[in-house]
Amino acid sequence: MKFATKTIHAGIHPDPLTGAVMTPIYQTSTYAQESPGKHKGYEYARTQNPTRDVLQANLAALENGKFGYCFASGLAATDVMMKLLKPHDEVISTNDLYGGTYRIFRRVFEKYGIKFHFVDMTDLKQIEAAMNANTRLIWIETPTNPLVRIVDIQAVTALAKTKNVLTVVDNTFATPYCQTPLDLGADFVVHSATKYLNGHSDVIMGAIITNHEEYAQEIKFLQNACGAVPSPHDCFLVLRGVKTLHLRMAAHDQNGRKVAEYLSKHPKIDTVYYPGLVSHPQHEIAKKQMRIFGGMMSFTLKTDSLETSFRVMEKLQLFTLAESLGGVESLCGHPASMTHGSIPREERLKSGLKDSLIRLSVGVEDVEDLIADLEQAIG
Repeated sequence: MKFATKTIHAGIHPDPLTGAVMTPIYQTSTYAQESPGKHKGYEYARTQNPTRDVLQANLAALENGKFGYCFASGLAATDVMMKLLKPHDEVISTNDLYGGTYRIFRRVFEKYGIKFHFVDMTDLKQIEAAMNANTRLIWIETPTNPLVRIVDIQAVTALAKTKNVLTVVDNTFATPYCQTPLDLGADFVVHSATKYLNGHSDVIMGAIITNHEEYAQEIKFLQNACGAVPSPHDCFLVLRGVKTLHLRMAAHDQNGRKVAEYLSKHPKIDTVYYPGLVSHPQHEIAKKQMRIFGGMMSFTLKTDSLETSFRVMEKLQLFTLAESLGGVESLCGHPASMTHGSIPREERLKSGLKDSLIRLSVGVEDVEDLIADLEQAIG
């Protein structure tokens, strides 16, 4: 099946009981058993739920994976990934990283004896230098959040395989429509399904996809044992959202390219971070591993001050100032005080994240209106 067909059909079948074309919301906590241990494959809704099963199969197919598991949030998925490790294991990750991921790494799992290294992952030599006998996992985020850097998935995973190190790619910004990391050598893909997969800013959810049966069984065990599962209703909403993923991502990309071009030529803009621009340092890598470039970007103003950035964000009308990304509506954010506020300022500055940086999630509105909104706000 090609991608658009997968979004609508992969893992999805008419309900066997009623023939319902749309997967029903199985809003139940438990299931009747004919006799102890004799049931229809479902015992308790934390462990299994038919609505969740369909969504998991669908997401796995979109990523060209065999096994998919959904969780109550993207960070719940990250939490389970870290629980595949043990004390004294070491993890290498990017120094330009979603603040919630940084927080759970440093403030939760470091206490349990896991060590984290944050390097510029656009430089393969820095990754190699950080590797040692205890390195167990490389956590790749590409495009990165919020500086939209591109990490060469194929190069990093090839390096990892020479050292018997696992790799995981946070594919939230790109989605499987833009890139499929498992095809490029990654062992795991994680998503905040809250974002583009759902696409309508009304669900919190995470997901892990893999082709490794052994690890899949452990993830399934942790999903049940730790219990951070999504509700049946939320699974239904993400299933509904995924059906238009290919249409939405094409529109996000089309608008994103035009907004990025506009910003790159604006006399008051200093730097635009968008992989679709030829000026982007990793543009060629992006072209190699991404089918399209999406709708995420960030930029700085020539008047590099917090006050000026705040004034621009406060004046925006169609770009709503809010946390999150990936919905049909355009959003703007201030990473230093919002999504990345949990990262110490000195660490943010060291990675190139200025206090004045503005991040945009370009939606699917008429792009002329979005550009006009930016024009009146920037002045």
